[in-house]
Amino acid sequence: MTGSGPDRLLDDSGALPQAAPPWPGRDRLRVTAVRAIVTAPEGMPLVVVRVDTSEPGLYGLGCATFTQRYAAVVAAVEEHVGPLVVGRHPADIEDITRMIHYSSYWRGGPVLGNALSGVDQALWDIAGKRAGMPVYELLGGRSRSAVEVYSHAAGGTVEETLAGAEELLARGYRHVRLQVGGPGLGTYGAPGTRGGYPRSPHPDGWDVAQYLRATPELFAAARERLGAEVSLMHDVHSRLTPKQAVVLARELEPYRLSFLEDVIAPEYYDRLPEVRAASPVPIAVGEQIGNVTDAARLIKNGGIDLLRLHTSAVGGLTPTRKLVALAELLGVRTAFHSPGDISPVGVAANLAVDISTPAFGYQESHTYNDATHEVFPGTPVVREGHLAPSDAPGWGVDLDEKAAVRFPPTKFLHERWATGVRHPDGSLNAP
Repeated sequence: MTGSGPDRLLDDSGALPQAAPPWPGRDRLRVTAVRAIVTAPEGMPLVVVRVDTSEPGLYGLGCATFTQRYAAVVAAVEEHVGPLVVGRHPADIEDITRMIHYSSYWRGGPVLGNALSGVDQALWDIAGKRAGMPVYELLGGRSRSAVEVYSHAAGGTVEETLAGAEELLARGYRHVRLQVGGPGLGTYGAPGTRGGYPRSPHPDGWDVAQYLRATPELFAAARERLGAEVSLMHDVHSRLTPKQAVVLARELEPYRLSFLEDVIAPEYYDRLPEVRAASPVPIAVGEQIGNVTDAARLIKNGGIDLLRLHTSAVGGLTPTRKLVALAELLGVRTAFHSPGDISPVGVAANLAVDISTPAFGYQESHTYNDATHEVFPGTPVVREGHLAPSDAPGWGVDLDEKAAVRFPPTKFLHERWATGVRHPDGSLNAP
C-alpha cells in the first residue's frame, strides 16, 4: 500500500481492493455483483438494482427509480455504490447502507438516495428469500389484512374529472384524488389549455388566483355528485405561498378532504407548522424529501399530519422503517408516494411497510399496463380498491430482463415541461 489518508488504500497499481467484510461472517455468502437495469414499459424510465450473490440463483431487486435523473442514478450505482458492496455479506444491511451514506462525504439528495435505496431494498429482498419469508414478516408481520389505496381522477373540465372519479368508485375505490385542468400549460395532474391569458407576456401561464377560485368549485361539485361518503384528496404540487395554502385549506373545509398534499415548496418547509396549525384539512407532505434527516424533521416539527414519503428517495426500507416508527410514536400517519414512476419493486416495498405498521394512513396506487406485468412478474394488482403483498419470499416481484430490454428508456422530458411552468407574467413557478 502507498500514500497517506485515502491514498493508503491503493495498492501499487493504483487500484482499490475489493470491499472486505469488517468482521467474519457466519458463512461464506458474499455479494458478487451490483448493477442497474433501466426499462420503460409505460414510457417512463424505471431503474431497478439487482444484487447477485455467491449462492447460485440467489439475488435481490430494489427500486432506484428517480425518473427525472435516471441516468445519474445508474452512474451512481455502477460507478460508486455498487463497487462498495461487492464482497460484503448481504445480511449486513444496516452497516452497508450506513457505509454508502457516509462514503460520498456530501450526504443525501435524490440521486444518491435512489442509488442507496436500490441496494438497500435488494438486500432486504435477499434477506426474505434466505429466510423463506415475505419481507413484511421480517418487519413484525401483518397489522391489517390488506392495504386500502387511492387513485387519481383528472380531466380538462370538472365534468371529465368527476366522470373519472365515478369510474374509480365503480371499481371498488373509496379514496380518490381529484385534479382539474384550466388555462395554461402548467396545470398539474390534468390537461391545461393554450392561450388562456392572451393579453399577458406568457399567454400559456398558470395563474394562482384562477387556481384558488377553481379548486373549491371542483370539490363543491364533487360532494354534490359523489356524495358524502367518498374520501377525497387534492395535490397542490408545491405551488402556493404559506398564506395562500391556508386560504385554500379554509375554502376546502366544507368538503371534508382526507388530505391536502404538498401545499408549499420544500424551500419553505420550516413554515409548515404554522400552515398546519391554521388548516382545517390534514396536511400530507414528503415526496420531495431527499434524505432521512429532513424527513425526520417533518415528523418531529409538527408540520404534517401524513408523511407522504418517496421511499426510494430517502434510501430504501432501512430508513423508512425507522421514520415510520417515529411517526407512530408522534401520531403521524403514512401516505406513501407511489405513482407510475415507481417500479413494481418499489410498490412491493411500500406494501411491506403499509401492511405491518399501525401508523398506516393512505397508499397511492397506479394501474400498470400489460407490458409492465410482463417485465415485472408478480406486480401487485389492485382488487376492489385494495392491495395485498405477495406471500412469496422477499418482495414477491421479479424482473424479466429479456422483456425489459424491449422497452428501452427514451429521453424523459420532465425538465422541458418544468421550464414552461410559469405565471402569465413569465416568471417561473414550482413544477
